[in-house]
Order: sequence, then C-alpha cells, then structure tokens
Amino acid sequence: MGGVVGERWRKAGRAAVRVVVVWAVSTLTLLVLAAILPDFRLTSESGNSLTDIALTAAWGAAAFGLLSALVWPIVVRAFLLVPALVLGLLVFFLNGSLLLIALSLIPSGGGEAQPETAVVVAAAMSAVASATSTALAVRDDDAYRRRLSRLAVRRRGGEPAPETPGTVFLQLDGVGHDVLRYAVDSGLMPTVAGWLGGEQPTHRLTPWRTDWSSQTGASQLGILHGSNHDVPAFRWYEKDAGRLMVCNRPAGAAELQRRAVERTGHDGLLTLDGAGRGNLFSGGAEQVALVLSVAARRGKNNRSRAGYFAYFSDAANAVRTAVSFVDEVCREITQSTRARMRKVTPRVKRGGLYPLIRAFATVVERDVVVAAVMGDVLAGRTAVFADLVAYDEVAHHSGPRSRDAEQVLARLDRSIALIAKAAAHAPRPYRIVLLSDHGQSPGETFQGAYGVTLKDLVRAGCRLPRARRAERPVRGAEARDAAKIALHVPVGDGDGERPGRRSEPVVLASGNLGLVSFPDVPGRMTREQIERRHPALLSTLAEHPGIGFLLVQSEEHGALVLGADGAEVRLDEESDEATEAARPLAVFGRGAAAAVRRTDGFPHVADIMVNSAYDPATGRVHAFEEQIGSHGGLGGEQSRPFLLSPLEFSPPLADGRELVGAEQVHEVLRRWLGECEGPQVPVEISRPEGTSGAGIPIIEHSWQDDSS
Repeated sequence: MGGVVGERWRKAGRAAVRVVVVWAVSTLTLLVLAAILPDFRLTSESGNSLTDIALTAAWGAAAFGLLSALVWPIVVRAFLLVPALVLGLLVFFLNGSLLLIALSLIPSGGGEAQPETAVVVAAAMSAVASATSTALAVRDDDAYRRRLSRLAVRRRGGEPAPETPGTVFLQLDGVGHDVLRYAVDSGLMPTVAGWLGGEQPTHRLTPWRTDWSSQTGASQLGILHGSNHDVPAFRWYEKDAGRLMVCNRPAGAAELQRRAVERTGHDGLLTLDGAGRGNLFSGGAEQVALVLSVAARRGKNNRSRAGYFAYFSDAANAVRTAVSFVDEVCREITQSTRARMRKVTPRVKRGGLYPLIRAFATVVERDVVVAAVMGDVLAGRTAVFADLVAYDEVAHHSGPRSRDAEQVLARLDRSIALIAKAAAHAPRPYRIVLLSDHGQSPGETFQGAYGVTLKDLVRAGCRLPRARRAERPVRGAEARDAAKIALHVPVGDGDGERPGRRSEPVVLASGNLGLVSFPDVPGRMTREQIERRHPALLSTLAEHPGIGFLLVQSEEHGALVLGADGAEVRLDEESDEATEAARPLAVFGRGAAAAVRRTDGFPHVADIMVNSAYDPATGRVHAFEEQIGSHGGLGGEQSRPFLLSPLEFSPPLADGRELVGAEQVHEVLRRWLGECEGPQVPVEISRPEGTSGAGIPIIEHSWQDDSS
C-alpha cells in the first residue's frame, strides 16, 4: 500500500516539476522578448527592477498558460466552420488576443504591446512551451508511455487496442524504385537505409510495374479498392455522358471509387478499423481525413477536412507549420530564381501562385497527414494508409533527380522516422510498409522541345487552325485542388478543357500520355473512320519525332499500335514477346504490349491514345503538360515504383515472378493484413465475367532480398 501511495506522490511530483519548468521557460521567453522587441514592454507597480519585471513576466506567463489551456479549445470549437487554412491564420490572431488579455490580468503590473507584436510574442511563447513540455515528457519514458497509452484508450472510446500487429502503409507519391535506391545509397534517407542495410535488415525492397496509366488515380484506386478498370489516364473524355473525368476532382474520385466498389464487391482495403489520410480514395475506411472522394459530401459523417481542424487546434502546431510554410515559399522562390539565372535546362515556369501551392503540398499537407497517422498509431488502429505528396509536386517542376527534390526526400525520411517513433510507443506492435504509386521520368516538355503543343499538332493533322487563345498551363494540379478544398473553394470537374464545337477533337494530356476524342461520333472511332474523316491526322502524329506510338482500333485488325515509317503492330494476334520486340514498342521494354492491350479493352479509351517518344539511353520522355518530371504513360522510371515491406510479411511474390499492376499490389497488401489477423476483405471476390484480378495465393515465408 505504501509503495502505491509513494508511486502516486512521485508521479505528482514529476508532473509538478514539468509544470514549473514550463512556467519558468515561458517566463524567461517573455523577458527576452520584452528586451528585444521595441513595441513590447513589461511594467510593475512596485518599480522597474529586474525582480519586479521578472515577477510581472511570471504572472503573465501563468495567465497566458491558463487561458491557452482553458479558453483555446472553446475558441477553436467555435471556429470549426471556418476554412482550414483560414483557421490556421486565425490561430495567430486569436493567440495574440489571449496574450493581451493575459497581460491585462496581471495583478501587480501589466504589459503593453501592439497587436502585431502580441501575435509574434504569443506565437513564440506557444512554440517554446510546447517544445519544453514535449521534451520533458519524452525524457521521462515511463510517463511518456503512460500518457500515450491513456491517449490511445481515450481515442478508441475506452476500448483497449488488440494485441495483434497493426499495419501502416505510407505512400511516397511519385518516388520511383531507382530514386529510392539512390536516396538510400547517398544518405538522403537514413531511416529507410537503416531498415534495408546493416547486418540484420528489417525490410525488403521490391520494384513493381504500373499499368499504362502510371499516375496516382489509377494506381491508388487499384491499390486501395482492388480495381482500376476503365481508368485510361489522369483525365479523359467520356462520350456517353458528355463529360470530362479527372481523377483528382472530388466528383471524379467519388465516381471512380463507386465504380471500383461495384466491380469488386467490397469496400476496399481499409474496410474494418482502417483509417485513410491524404488519399484520393477512402479504401473503405471509416476514419478519413483529407480524402478527396468524400470531400464533396456534406453532413456530420463528412470528415474529409477533420485533419486540418484537429491539427490547427494546437496553437504550437499552427506556429510551427506557418513558419515552415513561409520558409518553403522563400526556398521555392530562391531555387526558381537560381535556375533562371543559371539558365538550367530543361525548366518550366514556376511563378504565380505556384510557390504557395508547393508550400501547401510540402509543408501543410505533410504536417497534417503525419500528425493524423501518429494519432492513428497511438489510437491503435488496425490499418492506416496515408499519401505523402511532397516529392511528386516538387519533382514535376524541378526534376526527379534535382537538388530541390533531394531536399524533399530528406524531409520525408524525417517524417517516416517520426511515425516510426510513435509506433514504438503505440499500444500494439506495428509493421510499417512504404510504397509508391509510380515514379517520374525526366525530360523537356513536348512544347519546349518542338515548339508545338499536342493539341496544335492534332488540329494541324485535322486541317484546323491553331486555337486562338493559348491555354494557360496547369501547374501543381493535385496540390492546388487539395488547397482549394482546404479553403472551401469549389473545385470544378476539369482543368478548363471543354469541347468546343462538337466536330472538333478534344485533346487531353496526362503527363506523356495524350488522348484524342471526337465527341460528335458515338462510340470509339476506328482507324478507318479517322482516316476517311481526317486523312492526314494519324500519319502526322505517328511520324512526329516526339511521339513514340499511337493506339487505335481497326475494323479489320482490332487493336493496332502505329509508329513512324509505317510501323504497325497488331495486339490481338502477336505474342507479347514478338510484339515487344517489334517497332515501335521495342524501346518501352517488357510488359508494354500487355499494358497497352489491357487499356485497349476499357470502355472509355480514347479514339487515339498517344504516348510520347522515349529515349532508353537517357530515360527521357516528353510531357504534353508543363512538367519536366512527368508520369502517366510508358517510358522510363515512371512505370517502376517500389514496395518496401517488413521481413515479418511473406514475400510479395514467389521467386521469379514480377509484381505487375496496382490490382496485384492490392492482393499482396490484402494478404499481409490477413497475416496480421487484421481487417480482411473477402479472399474470393465475385467478378464480372471476363475480368482479371484473381487472388494471389499465400506463399510460404522465405525471406529474400528483392531489391536487385
């Protein structure tokens, strides 16, 4: 009995010491700020000696701390309907108001501060107090674990977490297998290097091959929901509905998710006790934050923006993220200016709002998603899937192997380390899986290399004049739309591409993949129909040096791949080996024919599918968008993402087999959840006749290194 009472007194004593230390540090911070800021003064009725001013600072720090603890949660709750990023800015002004109130409550003196100075002082005090409190708690491991355990039970509604392992899937958007290997070998990502290296590695690295549409919409839909059927590109025109589909629009994402659920017969990878953070699709998770497919919903069950509110309700979080946001904006302006001055090539314009868009993707989204994942881990959720988009956004505009992109990789590694540390204190063991949805291939834009856009080339082949109004390039599309949603700004269903006259072609771009559709012709136009209507179009495209191949449908021969010098490959008769050895698919390597053939079977494939040229010696492609690092089609590293898995899991595939397509990745992840006795979707799925995606059998554990 005496031991229990003594332990309680020791706990109370340690807690009291932490409070006193935080109070003392806050007091010292207030004194330092009063000394260095000209518009901030502390006064005392007893005099202006150092002791009197210190006493005033102590009273002010105590009052500010109490107000922050008692009033702040109420204030934030009152502002839950304010757009997320606006709430992040209001944090400063609300915090400054609390400081002014605290100074007015000092019984033996007071303080004077201009409103803008009060904001700075309050921000500094919040950051210092939070850092001190966290540091003290972490140093006391027992107290830290007890605090996290209590937090976990509270977040689960009082229910203890299961003892079986949980799984965290972290998607590093756009990081290809070869880029990750380089980052590990060069020391950019020491956390990941530690998992793969040393005498006892804990993870294995496995490359996999994407579908023809090597972009987040197709890959993540397949990974989370088990089907990416009829997703031919990032954006495409559907003739039957007369609409433009775009993967990263709320309405488009919701419709694609609905189609996948209907096709597979299950809600997704995260159906039972799962959480989705920062993704395009929910995966069937009940707990979602920053998930695009539910962003358009309204009602009490819509938690698509809940992550912003939960994050910014902590003033210290808001201060830290805001400072990092400004730093990232300055970094982007500096880097783009340096690139222009040094005449770095290739390069694209990075002005306008792009610095803000980049900062949102690399700072705000990262911080909120990482905090949400750490909360899920501490709450003991069984499966968490989160998308970190920072690298993909920067690589589009700076290049996949640029110094700018390398810096982002280093910061991503630190985020992974934070999540791993949280997992070490979680109420259940966790296995962390890293994966990517695609890579990126470098290269000058199609317009930069040849002085003409794909749309202009198509119009020339149709004997149509160039479009009168030059299209404004879309920069940072994925991060831009996420920022719009955070600001409650309506997001349309397209990027400004709209059919003009119905007799004119609709030309769309998805990285180095182009799509040409004729909206006035129902169904898919055949090669023969196109040649009768526009005799020069197919030859104009196929013979252009910046285009690798075309996919069209022939009335006589079925699916045809067309290339320069009259090269033709029939996809419905030739074997994959013979097809891939023939021009024009030879340079695109193994799997190209199968990927193109699969897309040819989609109901909404375009009349003409256009893949840019690819140089295997340099790995370069030509994006039909304003991107010098691109993905979306075939060619180079964009089609070779990675899967980094703990050795506790069975190998992704048996020896000698290649992991191909996002749907197969879904099967592997589903099997791993089963090995953890976690949430499982049905092993056998009733699929429509003629569709693929049979389950991958569970294989015996034989630890191997698949990274070579």
